[in-house]
Amino acid sequence: MKLLLKFNLISIALVAIGLAVVAWVARSFLLENARQQVLQEAKLMMESASATRDYTTEELKPLIATSPLNNSEFLLQTVPAYGATDTFNRLRKKFPDYNYKEAALNPTNLRDRAVDWEADIIEAFRDKAGLREITGERETATGAGLYLAHPIAVEQSCLECHSEPSVAPKVMIAKFGSSNGFGWNLNEIIGAQIVSVPMSIPVDIANRAFKKLMWSLAATFAAILLFLNLALYFVVILPVRRLSMVADRVSLGQLEDVQLPVRGNDEMAQLTASFNRLVTTVAKALRMLG
Repeated sequence: MKLLLKFNLISIALVAIGLAVVAWVARSFLLENARQQVLQEAKLMMESASATRDYTTEELKPLIATSPLNNSEFLLQTVPAYGATDTFNRLRKKFPDYNYKEAALNPTNLRDRAVDWEADIIEAFRDKAGLREITGERETATGAGLYLAHPIAVEQSCLECHSEPSVAPKVMIAKFGSSNGFGWNLNEIIGAQIVSVPMSIPVDIANRAFKKLMWSLAATFAAILLFLNLALYFVVILPVRRLSMVADRVSLGQLEDVQLPVRGNDEMAQLTASFNRLVTTVAKALRMLG
């Protein structure tokens, strides 16, 4: 096997191992970075929803409570969950893959009833006191998505409507009935705020960046390998071939013009000089024998 081929096989094996390590590290980093970006979006949306809830409770509810309409119909605008959900639904007209829901096990409005995976999150909050946040990933109809959930605990103000049907506002009973949304207890976890954010766009960006990085590295390693091949050929292999050709001529008794030029002061130049002295010695010995 030729020296250049051996060098290339070793170099390609080392480059392949290096690219595999870089690929694993780079892909892990890019995907984790994409996930953190999505999680940051989810946290921003969660805080926006919570701010809407607070605004509804502190600003809108006191004003609407004085409206004469309160005596004749139940005004959903006084409900913090309605304010946060309705505001988010307006956002979804432009960003339909984003979702916010105040899922509950026993909601007054049945649109808020938790589905299976949402119920699992609520149960996790109920089972582990002090747990304030759950994040995870799940497959949706539009691809992978990340969800962020915060627990919803019953406050004293909630019991004005959700303790027993007998104490609830009549207009609320008239609108939603008396079968759902009652029996809540103070500080009980009855639901969760859940924000869902699509991961497809950040992951696609990460994948494109990964492919671009790997192609760039592959091209760089190929250029380096080509340069090393040229350097090895002209610096090592070509001088060695010349030495081999001269050695063959000497072994056949062809002693004319067997001296090789010595260029530089590196190891190859020293080897050439030593070889020239060896050839001179051999030539003199052959002449003496002849």
